[in-house]
Order: sequence, then C-alpha cells, then structure tokens
Amino acid sequence: MIPNVLSIAGSDPSGGAGIQADIKSISANGGYAMAVLTGLTAQNTDGVKGVSLVDPAFVTAQIRAIRDDIRIDAIKIGMLGDATVIEAVAGALQGVDAPIVLDPVMVARSGDRLLADRAVSALRDLLVPRATVITPNLPEAADLLGVAEATDVDGMRHQARALLELGCGAVLIKGGHLGQGDATDLLLSGGDETVLSAPRSGTRNTHGTGCTLSSALATRIALGADLAQAVREAKSYISAAIAAADTLSVGGGHGPVHHFHKLWGGGA
Repeated sequence: MIPNVLSIAGSDPSGGAGIQADIKSISANGGYAMAVLTGLTAQNTDGVKGVSLVDPAFVTAQIRAIRDDIRIDAIKIGMLGDATVIEAVAGALQGVDAPIVLDPVMVARSGDRLLADRAVSALRDLLVPRATVITPNLPEAADLLGVAEATDVDGMRHQARALLELGCGAVLIKGGHLGQGDATDLLLSGGDETVLSAPRSGTRNTHGTGCTLSSALATRIALGADLAQAVREAKSYISAAIAAADTLSVGGGHGPVHHFHKLWGGGA
C-alpha cells in the first residue's frame, strides 16, 4: 500500500525547500504527499525576502480536513513560525496515531530567522515530546538546548542525549555544519547509537537539504522500515540528491538538490 504522508510546513516559491521540497521528497521515496501550509515565504536561492504566517485557525482547519477524510501514515513537521501556529498544530494533531518526524526549522541557510525566539520553548514543550524522531542540525540543536553549537561528534553525542531528555523518541542530529571531512550524522534512540557518514559534496547547491531528508525519513518509516534502516535510506537518498544537484540550473545562489535524480538521471 502506498503510504499517505502529511507535511506541515511553510512554502518556498523557488521550489527548493519547505512544502515544495517535501512533496518532491515524499513522492520520490514512494509516498503520497499531502501538505498543510503554515506560512508563505518570499524567497529564492539568494535568501528569504519576507514571511507571512497562515492564521492558526486556518492551519487547524487544514489539518482537520485531512483527518476527517484521509488515513495519515506519517507526519513531517517543518517550519511553524511562531508559538500560536505551534499551539494550533499540537492541538489539531491530538489523537492522531501516526509517527511524527519533527524538523525544527529555525534559521534558513541564508541566515534568515524562520522561528521567533520566543517560540522555541513552545516547540520544545508541545511538539518535541510527541515526536517519533527530531532532526535538528547543529544550530537548531543548540537553540533547543540553549547552549553553544557542538563542534565535533562527541559534542553531537552529548547534545543528542540532552535532546532525548526532552521526551522525543529519538534524535537524528545532523553534522553538516561541522564543515570538515565526511558529512556525519548521529542517530540516538534509547540506548542505541548509529553514526552515519557520507562523502561531502563540493556543490553549493544544498538548499532544502533538511526538509528533503526529514520528508524522506517520514516516508521510509511509513513504508515500514525500522528507524535505523529508515535513517540509512533517507541519508542515502539525500546524499545522492546533493551529488546530482549540479545537473540542475536553478538560480544564482544556493540552488536546490536534485529530488528526482533517480527518475531523471544525473545521479545513482
């Protein structure tokens, strides 16, 4: 059965991140993609020019419309914007029995803030404890914990353990910001630890990598893979999508990864 995977996130009109990347990633990994919009952005490969959040009541209405009619096999949560939207999402998902992949989107690659500082505590208190797995990068992990960024794998391990104590089922902390050697991520689930490494690509076209990875992960979980295997499959997918990114020609800044590299060619 093809799983129904719901993304709850913001829009990126350039197509590289946000809901647009989620739909591509879910589709490329074998799921049927559904989307609840939490915000609109005006952005391109050079950065975010503006953000307009969707009214929380309408975010709730979107989720309820899906709940009333469609089976939800997995949920990916991305950009939420502020505490009122976080509260709306948390309330609307009450009673939904589906794994949740929470990508705590806080700052865009361009450095633009996508989550208000005062909303971090709402995310930490209302959604992190309900997540099957959270997928922060190093700045996001530091934000959630109120500490400095990790600078090595040992630091990632320490922060992953601290994040687990917030109540989530597992933590996949992404080490791309280490900027040295292979791209190394660390999965911590209970007492089990998995370190995943892939060769670092030289491309600058890495826009939307976090959105793409978390959506792929949600889809692989919905397809029945256990968490460790789902993470390995999602990591393999995003690594190949990054490796094939330069076969696209989208914008003059940090372009998107190639979500459909297997279908269109340009990557393994």
